[in-house]
Amino acid sequence: MSSLDALPIRDDLRGKSPYGAPQKVVPVALNVNENTHPIPEDVARDIVTALARAVLGVNRYPDREFTELRISLAGYLGHGLSADHIWAANGSNEVLQQVLQAFGGPGRSVLGFSPTYSMYPLLAAGTGTRWISAERDADYEISPETASAAVRRENPDVVILCSPNNPTGTPLGLDTIEAVYDATDGIVVVDEAYFEFAPEGTPSALSLLEGRDRLLVSRTMSKAFAFAGARVGYLAAAPAVTDALRLVRLPYHLSALTQAAAIAALAHSGEMLAMVDDIKHQRDRISTGLADLGFRPYRSHSNFVLFGGVDDPAALFDALLERGVLIRDIGLPNQMRVSAGTEAETTAFLDAIAAVSSNS
Repeated sequence: MSSLDALPIRDDLRGKSPYGAPQKVVPVALNVNENTHPIPEDVARDIVTALARAVLGVNRYPDREFTELRISLAGYLGHGLSADHIWAANGSNEVLQQVLQAFGGPGRSVLGFSPTYSMYPLLAAGTGTRWISAERDADYEISPETASAAVRRENPDVVILCSPNNPTGTPLGLDTIEAVYDATDGIVVVDEAYFEFAPEGTPSALSLLEGRDRLLVSRTMSKAFAFAGARVGYLAAAPAVTDALRLVRLPYHLSALTQAAAIAALAHSGEMLAMVDDIKHQRDRISTGLADLGFRPYRSHSNFVLFGGVDDPAALFDALLERGVLIRDIGLPNQMRVSAGTEAETTAFLDAIAAVSSNS
């Protein structure tokens, strides 16, 4: 069988690695920032009922404009948004891919602040967009001055701001987003995949949309809605942006089943989000527990915690795995990341890392 190198693959893709975290069957998997809380049973029943209705019509193409879903998403987001402001696709990764297909591409560039979500440069490569990595301030934060200076220096066509940031969990102030927008004539994307885990009262970039036609705010149902397996991502932006995305989307890209499941879940948004408070509590337990053990947890507005002070990440990874706990070595020196799980999973992690630390 021929190898990948033997195929006539694009030159700019040679030597690249696909996205992916280790997939292992363990009692406590806390490595990919999933919502480990299951969907409430009554909500699941309503979703199954909606799917049963939808499957009776799958001999026909789905609503190409996914109108009801866009109405539901606009209602959930608020901020005076209507269906015309909403776009959706199969996960936020596909949404971002479509953004780069429309506004990036050969001869264009996209800037992000590293370390950040590792899919951004892969999406850039896949769309032929040049990836530019800018530096963050101390503790992985970004000030308005740092951000605007990088944007003016590099003059990218697209800027992606992850808020809160993955993999560090650090928040991003609205003043930084405003500074970036004012520093560029290009598209500014604020990826709020983990926004629902921020402290109560934290303002969203959605509040900045009015009067800013080049600002896009991306969200996902994978995290707070515990819908990772359904693959539903979306964004809010000026209606002209959604018109641009129609130029690059594949025909009928959202299946009738995906639309039905998402609409049913959004109808229960209160119940679906009820678990968020517990997840935030478990995240804070992790931060406190790690600090007590001598590690250095970073400020997190997400459902995970990045922590430093790890002498040997590979050794810690293996030692925890031997105890049935899977976390993430993200390649940052002396640092690792752990997702907030259920109360039992969080306790298992804290007990395991305490045992490992006492033996080292």
